[in-house]
Amino acid sequence: MPKILRIGTRDSQLAVWQATLVQSLLKEAGVASELVYMKSEGDIDTVTPLYALGVTGVFTKTLDAALLNNRIDIAVHSMKDVPTQLAQGIQQAAVLKRASYKDIFVYKHNSDFLDDFNSHATIATGSVRRIAQWLNRFPNHKVENLRGNVNTRLRKVEESNWNGAIFAAAGLERIHLRPQRSVDLDWMLPAPAQGAIMVVCREDHEYAFQSCRPFNDEATSLCTKIERDFLKALLGGCSTPISALAQNNNGEVHFRGNIVSPDGTQKATVETREPIAKANDLGVQAAKDILLHGGQPIIEGIRKIGLTSNGEV
Repeated sequence: MPKILRIGTRDSQLAVWQATLVQSLLKEAGVASELVYMKSEGDIDTVTPLYALGVTGVFTKTLDAALLNNRIDIAVHSMKDVPTQLAQGIQQAAVLKRASYKDIFVYKHNSDFLDDFNSHATIATGSVRRIAQWLNRFPNHKVENLRGNVNTRLRKVEESNWNGAIFAAAGLERIHLRPQRSVDLDWMLPAPAQGAIMVVCREDHEYAFQSCRPFNDEATSLCTKIERDFLKALLGGCSTPISALAQNNNGEVHFRGNIVSPDGTQKATVETREPIAKANDLGVQAAKDILLHGGQPIIEGIRKIGLTSNGEV
């Protein structure tokens, strides 16, 4: 009798969609599986700003514990929420082909004010990274905290007097919730690994690991590794004003990254290219470069206020 793999997932609509996708890919490979639903700490506390929760892996550690306690065999995560250092005993089994990496702005009435960098408006997001980049571009705007799953956050936008809120395009598009009143924020660099889905398993679970390998996307795996290496080399946490995007273009990897002070007043950027064959260490090298070109004082300021952990939504 073949083993039935237990897939751990948060119970939000988006998380279940992602886990169900993995389940269908396993089925195509002839592997039987079942879903096991859980609530993470980040799902239970939907009020406290993510940076204030003070826990690394606020959306992943519940599933990590379930893996290590043998309650589940694999776990499915939005990759941008996964700490750059996986818990001891847990390994990456697969990275799915990336969807949109972009952030989008869902507006209440119109988005005309986005054309005026001196405009006054109130927008909402729970992400330190998005706040920093937004204030860097729109210094006169006020930012309100926004937490909860995508359904909850969309409802809050409708009920509030905000001008709009920032979301990850992939999260809304996957479950067909992206409103017509939304625009791509092409100027905003994403969180490292945004738009990608990661599957993890225990290091000693060879069957689970091998079962996931057929749907590991090598290009996405490389690009997200580079982005996460950049983050890890700088601070290691995922709720930080650090952004990164690596893209595979015609045999080379094009990397862009930035660090922005939480209040948006300081910004350091890096941009580089390498042939794919030489790109494995591109994230680490880009981190060294950005520290030498304006990033060091911003990083020191971030360390002082402790924005070095958690995830973002």
